[in-house]
Amino acid sequence: MSARDDVLARIAGAHRAAPPPDLPYADIERRYRTTSDLDPDALVDLLVDRLVDYRAQVRRCAPVQLASAIRAALSERGVTRLAVPGGLDPAWLAGLDVTVVTDRPDGGADLSVDALDAVDGVLTGCAVAVAETGTLVLDGSPDQGRRVLSLIPDYHLCVVLADQVCADVPQMITRLDTTRPTTMISGPSATSDIELNRVEGVHGPRTLEVIVVVDSYQES
Repeated sequence: MSARDDVLARIAGAHRAAPPPDLPYADIERRYRTTSDLDPDALVDLLVDRLVDYRAQVRRCAPVQLASAIRAALSERGVTRLAVPGGLDPAWLAGLDVTVVTDRPDGGADLSVDALDAVDGVLTGCAVAVAETGTLVLDGSPDQGRRVLSLIPDYHLCVVLADQVCADVPQMITRLDTTRPTTMISGPSATSDIELNRVEGVHGPRTLEVIVVVDSYQES
């Protein structure tokens, strides 16, 4: 048998094994996991491990430390001009010594592409974070804003609350309104050429930093 015959035989076998096209949607088997044995702290640890593996920068803090953690992150990055969505919690911006430009403040005007390109970074919340895949999901909610906010600036600082962390993709889907515009972020924007040279910042932020807010967090 030639390689061509072998490939065609495998395709034919896959077609024979496939479910019939008239299979009712309700009868499709769903044997994927829908629950997790991990407790909330273990889910956060797994998320952090995945994010670090994807070359994201991660720090943890307690809720009362969030504003200071944001200030520290922006200071270390050297951010002087920051974009934020119009619905971001003002308490997150307390004490910032940077110029803040807001997208759609109180239903106001959009920041232009040129304006977003001129900022040093963007600060957003998130809708859900998936521990198993290390994925942050933004759905255009007021504290996340338009998709363009997280795609143009070179630095994205994203705040994740502990109760936003779920185990896997099936659980993520149950938490989302799938009619909303969804952006899934698994580490900084990156690609590789044919020689596997990694290039970051191709179709999104070059640097992703995540602050995970955990009630039980204590500085060591």
